[in-house]
Amino acid sequence: MALKTDKELKLYYSISEVARMFDVNESLLRYWEKEFPMISPKKAGGNIRQYRKEDIENIRLVYHLVKEKGLTLAGARQRLKQNRDTTVKTAEIIDRLKRVRAELAAMRKELEYIT
Repeated sequence: MALKTDKELKLYYSISEVARMFDVNESLLRYWEKEFPMISPKKAGGNIRQYRKEDIENIRLVYHLVKEKGLTLAGARQRLKQNRDTTVKTAEIIDRLKRVRAELAAMRKELEYIT
């Protein structure tokens, strides 16, 4: 999952854009909103969800705990309640390592092409 950098983030994202970012269904995002009050997109006319950077970061944390670490929703809620700062730092480190790995893989591919 490659989340865009801060410079690339828009002010608001639609639910379909956020779902594509994380490769999940829109219904899962709506469900997580009910389960995690920290995910609270702004609702425009017609109940259209508009996700801010903070919402996307919170979704990234839930995604990390549930989809990558395999915690239950209750376990993810407890982890965020007890140790949010450590969870945030761990998720950031994992994201950075994934970007480094992708960059190294691209370099390796280029080197194989040259030789």
